[in-house]
Amino acid sequence: MKPRLNIITLGVKDLSVSRSFYQNALGWMPTKDSDDKITFYNHEGIILGLYPINKLAEDAELQPERSGFSGVTLAINLDTKEGVNELFNSVIANGGRSLVQPRETFWGGYDAYFADPDGHAWEIAWAPFWKFDDQGSLIME
Repeated sequence: MKPRLNIITLGVKDLSVSRSFYQNALGWMPTKDSDDKITFYNHEGIILGLYPINKLAEDAELQPERSGFSGVTLAINLDTKEGVNELFNSVIANGGRSLVQPRETFWGGYDAYFADPDGHAWEIAWAPFWKFDDQGSLIME
């Protein structure tokens, strides 16, 4: 079997708050499999899940406490600098916390960072050397 990343699940304090944030700030609509216990977003082959952090920690037999940087960031890659600015402004207007304002990067691109209501760090980026297909999916070779 070929290993592949299929699902990323974020532990959240308040599922309804997080669900509203992702829908309003990013425009992501929950799948029909979502309910009041878990939320899923389909991203063309990768599913993002939101699940109460206490239940997620219990399932993984871990403690639910988090502090500081977890060592993980999630990224949304866009095809223009202007798109980075627009999405960042939408995120902040809908309750996201600014971590890094939109900026030129050392690697020749443009990015910004925000935290969702639970402190999960997200990057919004544009890279001039990345290409997208007709559906907006990033093409990596």
